[in-house]
Amino acid sequence: RDRATQAILPLRGKILNVERARFDKMLSSAEIGTLITALGTGIRDDFDISKLRYHKIIIMTDADVDGAHIRTLLLTFFYRQMPELIDGGFLYIAQPPLYRAARGTAAVYLKDDDAMEEYLVGEGLADAVLELHDGTQRARDDLRAVIDVARRARGLIEPLAAHIQNVAILEQAAILGALNVDVLTDPAGAGGAAQYIARRLDALAPELERGWHGEYADAGAMAFTRTLRGVGESHLIDERIIGSAEARALDAMAPDLQAIYEFHARLRIKDAETTITGPLSLLDAVFGAGRKGISIARYKGLGEMNPEQLWETTLDPSVRSLLKVRVDHAETAGGIFETLMGDVVEPRRNFIQSNALKVTNLDA
Repeated sequence: RDRATQAILPLRGKILNVERARFDKMLSSAEIGTLITALGTGIRDDFDISKLRYHKIIIMTDADVDGAHIRTLLLTFFYRQMPELIDGGFLYIAQPPLYRAARGTAAVYLKDDDAMEEYLVGEGLADAVLELHDGTQRARDDLRAVIDVARRARGLIEPLAAHIQNVAILEQAAILGALNVDVLTDPAGAGGAAQYIARRLDALAPELERGWHGEYADAGAMAFTRTLRGVGESHLIDERIIGSAEARALDAMAPDLQAIYEFHARLRIKDAETTITGPLSLLDAVFGAGRKGISIARYKGLGEMNPEQLWETTLDPSVRSLLKVRVDHAETAGGIFETLMGDVVEPRRNFIQSNALKVTNLDA
């Protein structure tokens, strides 16, 4: 850091949740007291924005669940006790990169998973050609467009995996256009679709992992079963899946998916050739090619970077990336803080139950 303009206030662990604490208990917290003193503005009736010592207050936490919790506790404090700092545009959240990709002595820092995927796609597509069943080929910008569609399809398939553990079934159903309420409510159509999906699953599986059976289930669902090495498994595509927004979006994408994946395609990268059976296998192949020869480091915590890396990615004002905290809808924000950080448990439980399936990053 530049000692002339930058100061670091280390916080040991999680600060007090001010949404639940009395004002006198909050002031007795050593961490909060130190924070108030460092800012110089005072608090409540003594608050004076003109005495603010730093005009960029940057929250820096680890990129894990604990770090997100600490960030939320700090945001709760500033929103409830010093909202003028947010209104004045003084509060920021640091955006340290999650990844460092290096090839030889050349290295690049990547902000998040999307940036990492974009990087791997760029590396993997350098010499890639996708040949479809009819002999037509996709390369360069045309292939990148196919990959963009595949990434959107994957983003819709993954949330549905909470209802059905075998994503290959969802992938093949999406290609067929079977994630449609009209298919599910027609016993003959659903049964035929289930049988066709089962045949496709057998065709793409290794010989010793075949044996899929698909049929219409009495409950208004498509059932898929298989016995593998004496162990049976069963999966259902039912109204929980078909009625979701993700299924409707995948159904709208079905013509684009069929154009590429209705029959097996082949991805050639230099001398290597991979059979492509759907958008997920295409992404696996491209990402795998992009990783060759590259060393990737994933930073879970700021403490995992050495001082030079922390400066050049997070602290250097000329290159760092900051997220300004704003409150565009005060009533909505207040309600969220009250729900997630307040004393009443039931609204928080309902919020978690309603949003659990939307989580994309959760520490194990």
